[in-house]
Amino acid sequence: MDVLVVNAGSSSLKLRLLDANDELIATGDSLDSLRDMPVPDAVGHRIVHGGVEFVEAVCIDEDVVARLTALVDLAPLHQPKSLEALAAVSRALPNVPAVACFDTAFHARMPESATTYAIPAAWRERFGLRKFGFHGLSHAYAARRAVELGAGPRIVTCHLGAGASLCAVDGGQSVDTTMGFTPLDGLVMATRSGSIDPGLILWLQEHAGLTASGVSSALENESGLLGLAGTADMREVLARDDDDAKLAFAVYIHRLRTGIAAMTAALGGIDALVFTGGVGENAPAVRDAACAGLEYLGVRDDCVYVIEAREDLEIAAETRRTLTTSSR
Repeated sequence: MDVLVVNAGSSSLKLRLLDANDELIATGDSLDSLRDMPVPDAVGHRIVHGGVEFVEAVCIDEDVVARLTALVDLAPLHQPKSLEALAAVSRALPNVPAVACFDTAFHARMPESATTYAIPAAWRERFGLRKFGFHGLSHAYAARRAVELGAGPRIVTCHLGAGASLCAVDGGQSVDTTMGFTPLDGLVMATRSGSIDPGLILWLQEHAGLTASGVSSALENESGLLGLAGTADMREVLARDDDDAKLAFAVYIHRLRTGIAAMTAALGGIDALVFTGGVGENAPAVRDAACAGLEYLGVRDDCVYVIEAREDLEIAAETRRTLTTSSR
């Protein structure tokens, strides 16, 4: 089964057509690329947020699209882009079956101790408030690939790109992750703040006169490396030698290193530390700084892996499995 993988991120669109053996037939970075590609047997879409109901890949129909649209507020940078790409590809390939594959699904079976927020029960029950976690497609592939390369079962995967998150994987299962109810939580990212004191947000609204939408926009689009160094590009941060760039790198690494330690604690030890994503794969200075001082956890050179991000392979596999199951 040839699968067209549609991966719409917050700042990019990647199209990859894979044959039945996962060999690459064609690629593209715009919807116009579809005109030059063979018609696939199926389409697999990366969808960032599946909420509490979508805990595995699902065949796409009008009802599924409506339910996914209702989740836009939980992932405002990504969900609209995914749905726009879904609609456009569906118009271009109306007779090709399509499957939604979710970044949240890999984390859906984390233990309640990791997913439950210590907030009023009425809030949790009424609004479905919990840690969802994201980047699951990338974390799942990276962890599985590490095992294929000889890693033990307790793996901390570091997906470091424009968005960034860590995941504690035990025997192929996600047991904790740094992103939470939304993709804003956790590590310092390109333009996102990562974890901050919720009291700071309340103070800005109560005492500085900022609106909820203004704070939300700033934390999503004007924070992270951009807020610290004036650039969202880690390559530029590393190339500069000024105080702002040095501070941005130090803050980024501090949050990354402490996050790795927290994920290791959730696993009770570590057999492999995996770096993936644009920064994780291409910035050895980030990897070296993140690992420095973690020897006491068991982080050694021989347990550190750099693995190419291949969400497309994960999406293709889930698409084939879902369509095969639904046709039985």
